[in-house]
Amino acid sequence: MRSWQRMFAAVMRLLLKCLRLGRRRRFKLVRQVEQLWHYGQLCLHSLLYNSFTNGDVVLDSLFEPIYWLVDHVTRWFGVVFVALVIGLTSSIVAIVYICLLPLILQTYTPGWICWHLAYGHWNLIMIVFHYYMAITTSPGHPPQAKDNLTGVSICRKCIAPKPARTHHCSICNRCVLKMDHHCPWLNNCVGHYNHRYFFSFCLFMTMGCIYCTISGWEMFRDAYAAIERMKLLEKERLQVAANQTYYQTPPPAFSFRQRAFHKSVVYLWVLCSSVALALGALTLWHAALITRGETSIERHINKKERQRLQKKGKVFRNPYSYGSWDNWKVFLGVDVPRHWLTRVLLPSPHLPHGTGLSWDLPPCVTEQRTPLLAI
Repeated sequence: MRSWQRMFAAVMRLLLKCLRLGRRRRFKLVRQVEQLWHYGQLCLHSLLYNSFTNGDVVLDSLFEPIYWLVDHVTRWFGVVFVALVIGLTSSIVAIVYICLLPLILQTYTPGWICWHLAYGHWNLIMIVFHYYMAITTSPGHPPQAKDNLTGVSICRKCIAPKPARTHHCSICNRCVLKMDHHCPWLNNCVGHYNHRYFFSFCLFMTMGCIYCTISGWEMFRDAYAAIERMKLLEKERLQVAANQTYYQTPPPAFSFRQRAFHKSVVYLWVLCSSVALALGALTLWHAALITRGETSIERHINKKERQRLQKKGKVFRNPYSYGSWDNWKVFLGVDVPRHWLTRVLLPSPHLPHGTGLSWDLPPCVTEQRTPLLAI
């Protein structure tokens, strides 16, 4: 009898413990729901309390989860994009060496052969060099300590000194000196130390694609016409074979090597012409920004500042612009005339002007910079 009482008491104690545990879990869940509710109210009050809040701020807040998803997807797919660039470029180079170069050596005159060999290999070297440097070169990051830094602000995301022209990259999760943008095709930010490499890669890649498109136009037309003939003959061969026995089926009109050659030429021309259009437009856009002494981010900032000052009857002057010609000299690092050959037309790993922390007048600039504001 006592054993049954002990067992009944033990079961009741276990039941009471389960009830208390379930009650604690319910209380914990209720507290979490209350915390989320208060947090949402706080976010809503923060949007409505600030007098500078407008529709853009509310829209950015609503799209913040989408921005977070895009940043993380771009970060993980950067390696895939780099592999894609290397793979497509290697395929074009392989087609040129295997299919087109023997044809050029057999049919072209010695002068044209020398031109194609010299220009083609020079363009290829410039593409490979600048792409490798753009990937491997750090864009530059400000120091974490505020020593020897004057007139800097504090980044509200990484809580670190933020010099002029520095912006925070949400994908790299770091501040970047003279940040232009984060390029997924480089899997790297474009900033102070690799901006020239990025633009040079875009420029020489566009030039190479235009070169392949123009020089391969006749080959493309012949290859496309040959592929259409292949399709027509293949259709006729199948129609004839349907009315004959297996041993009377005629052989194919084109060999596998001929088919591969014609399709490779068509693939080369279509890919190069498409890249020339897309990358050429991007190169012209960045060339216009360099001419004005701006980055992609500064273009939007300066546009808003220009509109704000225009309402007050003032004119905005970019303090980092030294004139169109001098902007290009500063960007390319051309200090003396011979640098146009050694630093622009040939691969050069020279550093840009300045450290990205301060923006003093470069020695190659002939005129003084314009003031920030002019009434």
